[in-house]
Amino acid sequence: MNVYIVVAAYNEENNISRAIDDLESYGYHNVVIVDDKSQDRTVEIVKNKNVNLLQHVINRGQGASLQTGHDFALQNGADIVVDFDGDGQMQAKDIEKLIQPILENQADIVFGSRFLDKKTKIPLIKKYLIHKPARQLNNFLTGISLSDVHCGFRALGKIALERIQLTQDRMSHSTEFVSLTKRLNLKYNEVPVEIIYNEFGQSFGGGLKILKELFINKILR
Repeated sequence: MNVYIVVAAYNEENNISRAIDDLESYGYHNVVIVDDKSQDRTVEIVKNKNVNLLQHVINRGQGASLQTGHDFALQNGADIVVDFDGDGQMQAKDIEKLIQPILENQADIVFGSRFLDKKTKIPLIKKYLIHKPARQLNNFLTGISLSDVHCGFRALGKIALERIQLTQDRMSHSTEFVSLTKRLNLKYNEVPVEIIYNEFGQSFGGGLKILKELFINKILR
């Protein structure tokens, strides 16, 4: 199987090198970095790495960056694409178990979950005031019940890669993945992954912004 790793990056000069090195240490060499018009040294650092670099001419958002990476991977013969963050918090060691259900033809798309085991130490405010209401709203909007809706660590087999086309350019793309999985009748699975929080991450205000975006998108449809 031809596995591509897609990394959406924005202002990750302090983390991107570590993320790429982690992937390479586990033998993942088809790495696609999509820079979303960073204002720091991210592009300069990535250019010195043995990876594919794609650049947006304007800042479009993480959802748009992932779609750009997916399109590139598909055009270059990818059988599986793994979405991986450039902030150094996701662990390349988890990719093997993330893609296993696809290799065994049990799933078209696999979602990583921070809640299926106790390895990920999530800040309490983030866990209960952001993730819990987001999960409940996501399950209501999409009709699919997942333990974790905004992890961002996921794997797509070729069927999902060919059929899923993201239209949500920014952070609500995570819910769109789930919604399209339901709408397109794709086989899905969840596996536990470990996320290492270097700092707090998504702010409470940022979490509320995502919930607002999801709610507005639902009303407008």
